[in-house]
Amino acid sequence: MSKVKYIFVTGGVTSSLGKGIISASLGKLLQARGYSVTIQKFDPYINIDPGTLNPYEHGECYVTDDGAETDLDLGHYERFLNIPTSQSNNVTTGRIYYNVINKEREGEFLGKTVQVVPHITDEIKNNIYKLGETGNYDIVITELGGCVGDIESLPFIEAVRQARLELGPTNCIAIHLTLVPYLKTAGELKTKPTQHSVKELLEAGIQPDILVCRSEFPLSSEIRKKLALFCNVPMNGVIEALDAETIYDVPILMRKEKLDERVLAKFKQPHKKEPKIDAWKEFLGRLKNPTSQVKIGLVGKYVELKDAYKSIAEAFVHAGAENECNVVLDWIHAEEVEESNADKLFSELDGILVAPGFGERGIEGKITTVKYARENKTPFFGICLGMQCAVIEFARNVLKLKGANSTEMDAKTKHPVIDIMEDQKNIKNMGGTMRLGAYDCNVKKGTKAYNVYGHSKISERHRHRYEFNNKYLQKFEDAGMIASGKNPDTDLVEIMEIKDHPWFVGSQYHPELKSRVVNPHPLFVKFIKAAIIYSREKESN
Repeated sequence: MSKVKYIFVTGGVTSSLGKGIISASLGKLLQARGYSVTIQKFDPYINIDPGTLNPYEHGECYVTDDGAETDLDLGHYERFLNIPTSQSNNVTTGRIYYNVINKEREGEFLGKTVQVVPHITDEIKNNIYKLGETGNYDIVITELGGCVGDIESLPFIEAVRQARLELGPTNCIAIHLTLVPYLKTAGELKTKPTQHSVKELLEAGIQPDILVCRSEFPLSSEIRKKLALFCNVPMNGVIEALDAETIYDVPILMRKEKLDERVLAKFKQPHKKEPKIDAWKEFLGRLKNPTSQVKIGLVGKYVELKDAYKSIAEAFVHAGAENECNVVLDWIHAEEVEESNADKLFSELDGILVAPGFGERGIEGKITTVKYARENKTPFFGICLGMQCAVIEFARNVLKLKGANSTEMDAKTKHPVIDIMEDQKNIKNMGGTMRLGAYDCNVKKGTKAYNVYGHSKISERHRHRYEFNNKYLQKFEDAGMIASGKNPDTDLVEIMEIKDHPWFVGSQYHPELKSRVVNPHPLFVKFIKAAIIYSREKESN
């Protein structure tokens, strides 16, 4: 009998209903009751990981401490649970097939015909059980991407059916997230889409234990009774999930609906204690009752799809709440920024963030943005490529190094102030080969960065191939842009800042990936604090 309990979260009717947020919210409530919880995401696409996917296709590529390039839902898991995820927390169809094919090539199947059942489904189950077998968790939540009925999802659904048989009814439950739409012309909520979705799940051999129903309007007892009857679940297993003001309301709403209690009852587990969510409620109180407001320009090349910068947007939410400040983001496309319109775009802002990205498109707009922030003493924060753009702008306009650039943008530049890392020069395969994951950084005392962190040794997550060219470092530091953070092993520059600017910091790493609801990232917190001061000074002048 398994000591670890497994929860499977599937979705029906349509995508984007919020399986990740429901999974993270349930995990938070169970964790708040004293259980050790982790969440994993199974994605049905054939890419091995999101590392080579265009952000317009997939949104942000989230990076873990161990260097896994993963789905952005893992960011929600970490932000809600405040525990790190790993390579094992995100598995794609591509990864499953890749592993099985490698085993076949190595002769592990002894010449047998390799098939979806049992070989693919066994590999999926191995990944389902892997986190539970570590001994670190009481409960493993597995979110299945896509919708029930999608052709890509069939092997995962079949693997879950098999796992339910192997684990037994008190060790494994299925939660099905579905949509109960409101038809304006009829003036009522409709249960038929949910009925059809559950029927599809039943045909695959899985009876859901709990239904979580997304809706714009409250579910009446009549609607709940109807869903329970037609979907073969108890009435108290029909959970209402109304549209929320913020994703951070969802744990509170799920607690009100007693989702965590229903899960524990199914597992025949004691309700150890009432969930301790006071800190979460305090965060929500600060978030919803700000005492000030700032407007931050987020300059990037993928701003049409805000999910491409999901962790940055959420880090601003956390930092805003910490400062009791409403952070209004102005999403600015880098390609639209020119010297002629910079003042119009930026003069009303209280701070500017230049976002990460890859490739040449929009780079000159980002460099122009940096110039404006530097010359006008506007609080500036550059992340990854944003830091590199700050370096290029300083080289061109302060050091007067004509044509200074990154070799990513101009391989023949006379002044390669940003250059490809030595160990990246001969790499041919693009997937999973960047400098990925957590690396140490030594922070120089007496700098803005040290004032932010409060100590000299930090660890942050990376995703890049290009770095600051140390051949130019002395020139930069003599002119006032200093390296306030370096990797102790490689001497790689991790943080650049300008001494005589109120707040001008660029990081080669991605601090947004480590910002949490209960532990907001200090770089974002201090950046917002600087923006508040800047805003007040503008008002008083």
